Amino acid sequence: MNNFYVSPEQIIKDKAEFAKKGIEKGRTTICCETKDGILFVADNPSKYLFKTSEIYDRIGFAGAGKYSEFENLRVTGIRHADMKGYSYSRNDVIGRDIANLYSQALGYVFNNELKPYEVEVVVAEISENNEQHLFHIGYDGTLTDKGIACAIGGKSDELNEKINKLYKKKLDRLDALNLMKEFLSNESLKKILNFEVSVLENKGDNRYFQRIS
Repeated sequence: MNNFYVSPEQIIKDKAEFAKKGIEKGRTTICCETKDGILFVADNPSKYLFKTSEIYDRIGFAGAGKYSEFENLRVTGIRHADMKGYSYSRNDVIGRDIANLYSQALGYVFNNELKPYEVEVVVAEISENNEQHLFHIGYDGTLTDKGIACAIGGKSDELNEKINKLYKKKLDRLDALNLMKEFLSNESLKKILNFEVSVLENKGDNRYFQRIS
């Protein structure tokens, strides 16, 4: 029996193509900074399977791709944050640590498992001094600190180019919401979209995350 040799470069390429195809099947989610806080707008037909969520007091989450996989990451992040906040202090739980956790997990799966995760996620944070941060983690664990807006899922590469050209300064929540809905509507072939909308805003207490009906 012949043993076929496959180069490491080809294996990585095949895994990347597989993950990208899976993510493209998922609907798009956009995260953007506004004057009021961080806004999440997702094309989501489900009323119960959310793509955006709270991780901790000042930290939010958005996922795209295979739901079961990014939901697993979301729960892992919550458990990590709760444990660290309980063991030390709630102020010690920061978005960069959660993003690093996801980066390491996705990187390990991509490099060591036969099938990579078909997901990409964003960790959003409003820091103690009210600075806003968006951390993007790719299917291979690549971690990047995004600008004021980021799209994941679907044809996000093309959409990100449009967003970067047109969304260069923070708008108030309503104007940003209308613009992001327009981006998603133009990207979709469907006439009617169901939007999942949530925000991460400083309201003077510990709970920053809120869903908008």
